Order: sequence, then C-alpha cells, then structure tokens
Amino acid sequence: MLKFSNAIVFVSNMDRSVAFYRDALGLKLRFQSEHWSEFDTPGVTLALHLAQPASGADGDKTVAGRCEIGFDVPDLDACHRELLAKGVRCIRAPKVEDFGAKLAHYSDPDGLTITICERK
Repeated sequence: MLKFSNAIVFVSNMDRSVAFYRDALGLKLRFQSEHWSEFDTPGVTLALHLAQPASGADGDKTVAGRCEIGFDVPDLDACHRELLAKGVRCIRAPKVEDFGAKLAHYSDPDGLTITICERK
C-alpha cells in the first residue's frame, strides 16, 4: 500500500525559498541545509531541493519550478515488481541511498517523477 509521504519542490535559491515557505506561508521549518530543507506539514513533508542548472534536455526533471511526489512503502522490492508488472515506467531501480533508505523513481504518463521509498 502506497502512503503519500512528501512533495519535493526544486528551487533555484534555497534561502529565498525557505523564507517564502516559512515566512510568507507560515510553514514550520524542520531543518535547512544548502541543498535540502524540510517543513513540517500535517501528514506529509514538504521538501525543498536545490535545482540543477537547466540543460535544455527534454525531460529535465530537477530544474527550478518542478515538483516530484513521494510515497513510502514497507517493501520496495515487492512494490517495484508489482509496478513493473503493471507496465509502470521505472526511471531508476531500487537502490539504498547513503542516508539508509532505499529509493526508486518511476514516471507517470505525463513524465512526472514519482519517488517510492522504503525507510529503515
């Protein structure tokens, strides 16, 4: 069962974007770093990720102004097999990240990146 867990907004200037979401929208800042910041929102995390410079390549997903949604699952490998069997396009197969969680990336029919995470 997928549990909606986060939305990642790619931003061009972390300090400016943190100030907007914290000061203008009134969201509670969980933590801030140079490349990644998170806000506490009821039930779902809003994360800001420093964008990559636009390459002009079709499908460039990490430029400022784009968003990515994330879900948590208890068993990513089983979820991955099920999604592939249903014809869902996998962008990046499940992989354990340096922070300990296992992540995989998929694409919706319009190219929106969906991240699915198995947390430790």
